[in-house]
Amino acid sequence: MSDPATASAKAEDYFVSSEEGSRHTIFPGVQIQTMAGRQIMLSLVTFEPDGVVLDHAHPHEQVGMLISGNLEFTIGGITRTIGPGDKWRIPGGVSHRVRAVNGPAVALDVFNPIREDYL
Repeated sequence: MSDPATASAKAEDYFVSSEEGSRHTIFPGVQIQTMAGRQIMLSLVTFEPDGVVLDHAHPHEQVGMLISGNLEFTIGGITRTIGPGDKWRIPGGVSHRVRAVNGPAVALDVFNPIREDYL
């Protein structure tokens, strides 16, 4: 028996290929690839060596995890150097910055609500 809520759904409603989504250079040496659902956004962030996301704040809640490399992360004035598997959470409105250290890095960020500027 099929679910009436999904009866008209297509594969592209559920799956997003690696070629799809939005791509942006948000700072020199920092690129993102994003995709969004109805209320959350996933962002794959690629840092070149010494790539820096300058100090900023936004109203979106942000959580993330470092996939590879090392980042020097400052959140609310507290700085840590993090490695693969380390995670962070940033409430909306809290200032933060990040820099790739000792080579390139790749991270995943999740935002709620969706960052319209990244679509």
